[in-house]
Amino acid sequence: MIRIIVIDDEKRVAEAIAKIIENHCSGFSVIGIAHTVKTGVELINKHKPDLVTLDINLPDGSGFDLLKKVEDIDFKLVFITAYEEHALKAIKFSAIDYILKPIDEIELSDAFRKVKAIHKKENNKVILDSFLTGLAEKPKEHKKIVLKTADDIHLIKVNEIIRCESEGSYTSFFLTDGKKLMVSKNLKEYEDLLTDYGFFRTHHSHLININNIERFHKADGGVIYMSDQSEIPVSVRKKDSLLQLFKEL
Repeated sequence: MIRIIVIDDEKRVAEAIAKIIENHCSGFSVIGIAHTVKTGVELINKHKPDLVTLDINLPDGSGFDLLKKVEDIDFKLVFITAYEEHALKAIKFSAIDYILKPIDEIELSDAFRKVKAIHKKENNKVILDSFLTGLAEKPKEHKKIVLKTADDIHLIKVNEIIRCESEGSYTSFFLTDGKKLMVSKNLKEYEDLLTDYGFFRTHHSHLININNIERFHKADGGVIYMSDQSEIPVSVRKKDSLLQLFKEL
């Protein structure tokens, strides 16, 4: 049985989450509900849950403040929150599960089933340390992203990614050290995350780090030659945007 603590500033929301878990999530049990940072920290330290659902906005601080005060982060985490661009981007960079309010019953149940399927505690510290670090604004060259492959969790510097390639519902990352990592998320999600860090979608299947371009052959849509010797197509509709990007460098 996976033991859950629900932390949300709205009593009705917390109770609704607990009810969904009770009625639709076999193998899970709610062992406590809290509405503030203070009571949430007390419950976590006392009961040592397997999973915490955590709201970002709490009356006496934030969910991030709570994480910094917990004695030992040895639990899985699912954020349940209203949309906040900066916080949500940090959550996505760290590959932490999240649900946006208003809560969808099916989406919440699916998130819990996914947690149950990968219920391992040994990687929590890497992920949460990355998340808390990512909340602070840092120079782009120090930005890191968590990539979950089938067997491992990798903490990768964004500037070490040469390119990303779509493989169906999966995305392959090609790194400066020659490694290839495949993760089970689509390319669009990483385009949204990485565009601000010098990445450009040249084609429906390709997202490239412009800092690793060696040359651009302009015929037709064009072909980009990358530092790993790969040849990346440029769709005709992307060509003008790419040329404009070159002018701005």
